[in-house]
Amino acid sequence: MEFDSVIAMLLVGAIAGWIAGKLMKGRGFGLIGNIIVGIVGAFLAGLIFPALGFAVGGGIFASIFHATIGAVILLFLIGLVKRA
Repeated sequence: MEFDSVIAMLLVGAIAGWIAGKLMKGRGFGLIGNIIVGIVGAFLAGLIFPALGFAVGGGIFASIFHATIGAVILLFLIGLVKRA
């Protein structure tokens, strides 16, 4: 993985984490926490969605969409674990 790819993944994850924090009101971890969750969600979405055959297309907007879905799922799961 090249350095540019890592920077792009971090940027997409940060945007996705911010969006996921806005979508999941009351389940977020603040701005920095949501950005970290977005980065992890982007990584998870990059692993899981291609294996499931789920693809929206290429480009930055598709990447942000995938990462946002991954971050929302991750925020939901973290919320379930925190309540248990």
